[in-house]
Amino acid sequence: MEQTGSNVTMGELFRNKVIRTLLLSTFFLQIGIWVRNYSILLFVVEKTNEDPVAVSLISVAEFVPIFLFSFIGGTFADRWKPRRTMIWCDFLSAVSIFVVLLTLVFGGWKVIFFATLVSSILSQFSQPSGMKLFKLHVKEELVQMGMSIYQTIFALFMILGPILGTFVYQHFGISVAIAVMGVAFLFSAGILFLLPPDFELEEKSEDTTIMQEMKAGFKYVWKSRALTLLGGSFAAAGLGLGLTQPLGIFLVTEQLGLPKEQLQWLMAAFGIGMILGGGLTMGLAKKTPPQVLLSIGMSVSALGFIVMGFSELFWLTLTAQFISGLFMPCIHIGINTMILKNTDAAFIGRVNGILNPVFMGTMVITMTASGWLKQTFSLVTMYETTAVIFVIGVLFLVPLFKGTTVLEKGEEV
Repeated sequence: MEQTGSNVTMGELFRNKVIRTLLLSTFFLQIGIWVRNYSILLFVVEKTNEDPVAVSLISVAEFVPIFLFSFIGGTFADRWKPRRTMIWCDFLSAVSIFVVLLTLVFGGWKVIFFATLVSSILSQFSQPSGMKLFKLHVKEELVQMGMSIYQTIFALFMILGPILGTFVYQHFGISVAIAVMGVAFLFSAGILFLLPPDFELEEKSEDTTIMQEMKAGFKYVWKSRALTLLGGSFAAAGLGLGLTQPLGIFLVTEQLGLPKEQLQWLMAAFGIGMILGGGLTMGLAKKTPPQVLLSIGMSVSALGFIVMGFSELFWLTLTAQFISGLFMPCIHIGINTMILKNTDAAFIGRVNGILNPVFMGTMVITMTASGWLKQTFSLVTMYETTAVIFVIGVLFLVPLFKGTTVLEKGEEV
């Protein structure tokens, strides 16, 4: 089994300029993203008198680009210089947001959806470039611990983000909220100038077309046993999460017999668990291979779904949510570390662009069907089925425990 360095210290991690810069850039990006998400949501709800179609269009603008642009963005991220790509993406996001602000001033409020759509599209190019920088500039023994801190920032904003976004909108209005988004993206772009200059990975023997590079990406993933097994695990996780994602409210009202407002406490327990779990995973990441980390996270999630499905006690459901949140960083960090450790730098974007839509696609399929399935099956059946699917996801990872040979990078294509 692959070993990870256990003598990595936090001081060594933060001495790495790339990690420091990317974490600071991510901090400002998260401010912009969460102010965007909540201020636009509240603004649209207010403008349309809670029209569910208008509200759903926000999610469409945020998630559809993942399907349409994830692989395309990943392919271009492999072709382009990562530092330059990230700076331009953040800068163009800021420009688009200020254009939206100008349009709002002159009365066209519906253009607000454009802010979410453009920044979501650009993130499909920027995010794989950030992973590529990790691969190029961060020592392998620091990758997993660096991802732990990265994940802790995301977990922290899951709690603070909605508060921040709501506060800015309610106290200052949509115009100031949009200005805050634009400034946050500009700060992120400015911070990225601190990254080391881009360099050529290797001399290309011949020019290739976009279609050739896309085909090479699929071939690369198919030839890597670790990545194909990870894809299977991704699909299982997406199917399971989509099945229960919309059902949290029914867990509170039907299973527990409580008012729907109590759902916020389950969400808070999960978020607090994620924040604490980020710190816990930092310790685990020093000495635990990523495939084991991912398996632990998925196994605990399966157990959490079993408990939530059968529990009729609020405190027990709350505890299951907290523990699931506590181990959720194991899933995120395990996935990202496996991709980074099992992918050559030249293919990071395409691998990311193939695996992400697998997860999102399967999740949307079961999310779409979950309402109809709930009318046919009991809530207990739905949650226990999710637990079984997560166990199947863990089984995909079992062959990766048997030795280091399966954890080699994809063969040359």
